[in-house]
Parts: sequence; structure tokens; C-alpha cells
Amino acid sequence: MNKINIEGIKLYAYHGCLNEEAIIGGNYIVDVNMLTDFSEAAETDDLLKTIDYCAIYEICKTEMAIRSKLIEQVGQRIFEHIKKDFPQVTKLHVKLTKLVPPINGNVERVSIEIAD
Repeated sequence: MNKINIEGIKLYAYHGCLNEEAIIGGNYIVDVNMLTDFSEAAETDDLLKTIDYCAIYEICKTEMAIRSKLIEQVGQRIFEHIKKDFPQVTKLHVKLTKLVPPINGNVERVSIEIAD
């Protein structure tokens, strides 16, 4: 089994429970880790035999563009969308990080992780 990591996908989105977050938005980072078998792609140099990184980025971008109050919901949508579009992924781990969340204190980031 092989692993593909797409880390540090930086996106701007409008998630959060506060009305201000829907207006102002904020910075997010998505990390996607996938177990799959890309041995045929490694042998043939054929993109169709592996997972296209650009497709994963587009899934993250699409799901992040849909406003949610909770990053838990956004992360779940990303997770399910990847699983649906890429059934060859045997294990998936999605981490969604919200930078500088509106917490009454000095907090750099909060994150959620979903894995199977």
C-alpha cells in the first residue's frame, strides 16, 4: 500500500457561528492523507492510475466554498466527497485547520480531523 499526502491547502472561507465570520471570513488549511495502491502509476507513469492531486484540491475548494457554522461539517463533506470520487482510497485522513479563530484569548489555530 502507498500513501499520498496533500498538505497545506490554503483557502479563504466564511465558516463560523458568528455573523461576522460570514462577512469577514478567515484563513484555513486542509491536509489530506490517503492510502492507495499507486504501484501501476509508478511503473507506467500514467496519471489515470493514481489520484490526481488537482482533483483533491478542487474537492477541498468546492466544499470550503459552502458556508457552514462548524468546521466539523465542512471536514465531513470533504471526507465524503473524496471517498465517493476515489473509491481506490483504502484509508483517508482529512485535517481542517482554522487559523486565528475568534476566541476570547490568544489562540493560533483550531482543527478537526476525520479518518477511517
